[in-house]
Amino acid sequence: SIQAAPKMLVSSQWEAWADQHQTAAAQAERLSEIESWCKALFDVHGHQVFNLGLFNADPHPGNILVVEDKEESNKLANRGKLGLIDYGQCKQLTADEQYKIARLILSVANNESDEAVANAFRDMNIVTKNNSTEFLAKFGRLMFGAFEPEHLDHQWHMQLHKLDKVDYFPKELSMVYRTSLLLRGLSISLAMNFSIGKEWKKHA
Repeated sequence: SIQAAPKMLVSSQWEAWADQHQTAAAQAERLSEIESWCKALFDVHGHQVFNLGLFNADPHPGNILVVEDKEESNKLANRGKLGLIDYGQCKQLTADEQYKIARLILSVANNESDEAVANAFRDMNIVTKNNSTEFLAKFGRLMFGAFEPEHLDHQWHMQLHKLDKVDYFPKELSMVYRTSLLLRGLSISLAMNFSIGKEWKKHA
């Protein structure tokens, strides 16, 4: 009959190899969790912006940790949790600011007309040289929509800046945009293209 080899006959090199491959398998399993983690990050920060009115404006990758459960001995079953650190750059919004930012987010998320997106921007007192509706609509979708192939075209941006120029950008929106830009940048680096508007729609 076939019997298992006694542990004393298994070389330390084999044990090390097995442990490394178990770790690799756990990492592969973790890759499948990345999309849900990204969505969770959008969810948490959307809640902070629109429900709490106080949010962390610096969620760069160095401030996001994957925390393993030390009580879980099975590496394949231990999918970890996300830990958020360094809340040293926070921004507080008034109820009126939350409302106006929500209107802009929803106009993009709901694919509203250029006029609707532009007016939501104007309600936040953005000032541009020509007050171009087309410029404001494209700018709003660039900020809070999903990345489109045209956004990678330098000529598209050149044409956009020929339409108009921003003279004043609302300060209450700048930190919200910074937050969304960092989260979207992280997602893009992981080959996932999220629309900020759609991810934050339920909170707005």
